[in-house]
Amino acid sequence: MSAPPGNLEGQSIDRPPLFNGHYYSWWKNGMIDHIIGEDYQLWDIITDGPLATMKKNAEGVDVPKTRADCNAEDLRKWEKKVKAKKWLVCGLGPNEYSRIQSCTTAKEIWDTLQVAHEGTP
Repeated sequence: MSAPPGNLEGQSIDRPPLFNGHYYSWWKNGMIDHIIGEDYQLWDIITDGPLATMKKNAEGVDVPKTRADCNAEDLRKWEKKVKAKKWLVCGLGPNEYSRIQSCTTAKEIWDTLQVAHEGTP
């Protein structure tokens, strides 16, 4: 893994590392550390997908809750889902953003970048 030369934008404790299409391994490791340092549960959301907010419908089948059905705990889950996505998006330059702009979850963003820059196992 090589690191980018010089002092680049994004190298601070308050901002995620910036990925502009080069040095993916460096960015990936820095982003993992940054997100875990912010909130470990955000990293779980990125690797495992969003925390579910479900309810039983009239037929007894689990379905996603609407905002009107959510309690305070459900809203915290939604907030964490958005925060995880925000940290990833804020760490991308314009070219990489165009690659993930149609992704709807942080997990989808992470997986898309990983496949694009590392391939599949």
